[in-house]
Amino acid sequence: QVQLVESGGGLVQAGGSLRLSCAASASIFRRNAMGWYRQAPGKQRELVAAITTTGSVSIRYADSVQGRFTISRDNAENTISLQMNSLKPEDTAVYYCAADYGPRGTPEYWGQGTQVTVSS
Repeated sequence: QVQLVESGGGLVQAGGSLRLSCAASASIFRRNAMGWYRQAPGKQRELVAAITTTGSVSIRYADSVQGRFTISRDNAENTISLQMNSLKPEDTAVYYCAADYGPRGTPEYWGQGTQVTVSS
């Protein structure tokens, strides 16, 4: 049973923009928070941005994307989005949607990943 479905990856030139979306099942979306992670070849998976999905909005960004990326949520559609502007070649990675943070602060659910490639 697929819980998280990502869309919106692709190829873009440096300086361009892409928007990623992640649709969650209602039960997953309502748990606590969702986030976007990325993994580049040969590197560890890292947090890009996270947002609470219940109550007031609280957001966290990686330093490397602060000011360029914007995470948002749509409670009516059970989705989160990641607007990525001023993309750089080093943003190239597989981007994963994640949800339901457990007591250790790690997500319980992961999407299948979507490729983002930024050409120089």
